[in-house]
Amino acid sequence: MFRHILIPTDGSSFSDTAVKNGVKLAKEMNAKVTGLHVTEPFHVMATDSETLTETRSEYESHAKASGQRVLTAFEKAAKDAGVVTFETTVVESENPYEVIINTARDKGCDLILMASHGRRGLQALLLGSETHKVLIHSKIPVLVYR
Repeated sequence: MFRHILIPTDGSSFSDTAVKNGVKLAKEMNAKVTGLHVTEPFHVMATDSETLTETRSEYESHAKASGQRVLTAFEKAAKDAGVVTFETTVVESENPYEVIINTARDKGCDLILMASHGRRGLQALLLGSETHKVLIHSKIPVLVYR
């Protein structure tokens, strides 16, 4: 049914569960999978304590190491599921949902499988939802794993 599945991951437990189930689905369909991790660009000022660092180079080093950990876990999940054809990529962007949609289009994916963090109400309104934005803007089918 699907030949190439894009699985965006942020390394959270929600994403890890979606990755594990996504690569199982890919194995059952004999589909190729692409793991995608989107990092935020360096900001001089930040509201999130995890993004505060002393210098741009420290931030970039941290982001690169974090992305590598996330994608190493993706590769392990793909191998453990027996998926033969997979690739991974890291992209820096202010708008992860755009990167997800554009990557799926550019790589010829016919399904985007991603996690939902399950935010509701005011929390969802204030924090936004990359999954929701992908659902609204994607012309490629999206499967949301919760």
